[in-house]
Amino acid sequence: MTDNSPGRPSTKMARSFRIANTLGPVLGLALVFGLFAGIGPESFATLHNLETIARQTAIVGTAALGMTLIIIAGGIDLSVGSMIALVTVVVAAMLQSGINPALAALAGVATGVLCGLVNGLLITRLRVVPFIVTLGTLLLLRGAAKGIAHEQKIDAPLTWLKDLLAALPPDQGWQIFPAGVWIMLLLALIVAGILRYTRLGRHIIAVGSNEQTARLCGVPVERIKILVYALSAGFAGVAGLFQFSRLTVGDPTVAMGAELDVIAAVVIGGGSLSGGEGSILGTLVGALIMTVIRSGCSQMGLPNWVQEIVTGCIIVIAVALDRWRHRSQEQR
Repeated sequence: MTDNSPGRPSTKMARSFRIANTLGPVLGLALVFGLFAGIGPESFATLHNLETIARQTAIVGTAALGMTLIIIAGGIDLSVGSMIALVTVVVAAMLQSGINPALAALAGVATGVLCGLVNGLLITRLRVVPFIVTLGTLLLLRGAAKGIAHEQKIDAPLTWLKDLLAALPPDQGWQIFPAGVWIMLLLALIVAGILRYTRLGRHIIAVGSNEQTARLCGVPVERIKILVYALSAGFAGVAGLFQFSRLTVGDPTVAMGAELDVIAAVVIGGGSLSGGEGSILGTLVGALIMTVIRSGCSQMGLPNWVQEIVTGCIIVIAVALDRWRHRSQEQR
């Protein structure tokens, strides 16, 4: 039995680690933003650029919410980028055929959920590690997107879907952010609530912390894994909808490598690739850190390889800190 007495040093130490895990990414974001605000052009710290950063974060941030659930459950999903591309193709194809935009959007999200169910079933039924399964579905889904689109972009009629991540016109400035950003924040609150206040959230954490112990305690491990992959793919479906909103076309080649950005957002935000740990706030902050780096480097005229090096260094530091934290906990 775990001793949860408030005066125990181990409990205080655990609480300190949790606080550091939460505040660390926030402090990192403040440091990165302050750095570019200080050395970058004056336009970087303007309200217009802050809105642009929020819009650019919505796609990766939304997909990263689902990836947080998977990583907390001890899994990984490399097929997220291909899901996003497939969703843009499905939405564009349905709009082109005259389907109502709301139904087309629902079909795109449902496509993502179906892809997640396939991943979850393959992982649990075949008992193959998630890395291998999702590496295979990465290629499978990308190929399906190219096949549906006949290896070209699908033009779609303009509908209200294009406004999800569009810059706000002057007469709508009271909204602060476009609808897509608010949807991402609402979904973040829902996921955080699931993890903190529901049995499902406790089961997800239990599976990621120690799968065998969770199984012995009566947690339906296979069912939880399938559900987690389906939920995560649903978020990838919403991210695909946002991607379509930005492009207004179905592009089977879009979002190549997006899965790396999504996973990086979770890791930078304090998620542990060992499972059992993750933070929704941290994930959003991790996604923001990468967007701020891209925006700052772009406005300073720096080449892409510079922002890739900086982002890579931040990821390595985040993983190193995670390993150090685990070793410190094991030594207590």
